[in-house]
Amino acid sequence: MGTEPEAGGAGVSLRIERACAEIGLRAGRLNLVTRALLRDLLDALRRIEAAPDIRCVILHGNPKAFCAGSDIGEFASLGADASERKILFEDHVLRCLAALPMPTIAAIDGVALGGGFELALACDIRVAGPEARIGLPESRLGGLASSGAVRLARLVGPARAKEMLFTGSIVDARLALDWGLVNRLGEEAVGEARRMADEIAQRGPLSNRLAKSLVDAALDQPLNAALSLANVAQQRIFDGPDLREGADAFFAKREPVFASRSPDMEGRPT
Repeated sequence: MGTEPEAGGAGVSLRIERACAEIGLRAGRLNLVTRALLRDLLDALRRIEAAPDIRCVILHGNPKAFCAGSDIGEFASLGADASERKILFEDHVLRCLAALPMPTIAAIDGVALGGGFELALACDIRVAGPEARIGLPESRLGGLASSGAVRLARLVGPARAKEMLFTGSIVDARLALDWGLVNRLGEEAVGEARRMADEIAQRGPLSNRLAKSLVDAALDQPLNAALSLANVAQQRIFDGPDLREGADAFFAKREPVFASRSPDMEGRPT
């Protein structure tokens, strides 16, 4: 895939270069989560999901803020209509991000708090810069990180999750790495994420999509059901061209060149 110009709504940018897509949050200095930003993010996710050539996605903010969380100024007008006007739509966008079939990386420079960290939790991998500050501080305002509580517990276990949720604590990059909130630290998160995305994009694209689905199934399905899915996925690998190309490249002592797409990877527009 070649380079496409930047696209997206006012709240996000979308850049596709070769096999990688980058979604940039650009909703002001703090990248607050508003309904407008969520609409623009959902549009970008739909474009990416429908593109079978894309092998990895990076979500990033700006050097000061990945995303500082929800716009507190919106809360007073929500009340009894919060489910209709915020909660369900926000959950839908987070589910769409988590359900992208290709690997996703959140590049966290600056703060990732509340709803901002929930966006990062919906990605497969998190990379942080040295000045990153991460947390779900909703309890400080009497609020709740609802879907964030679920995804955080799956990521770091119940004890760590409860500590962060009950205290509303904000952790620095080093502690985030120690606790498993992020996978890697880099001098600059976006650059580190791009290096990882380039590495991922060189691997078997169908293999990575299937690996993602199986890891998710390991958390969501009973063991026997997940193992059955694993057998089906393995057969799809043997049916496709990538494994043959990988084996040929191994014996020829060269790097494999995997097809940019296959019938197994046709997009599913939403």
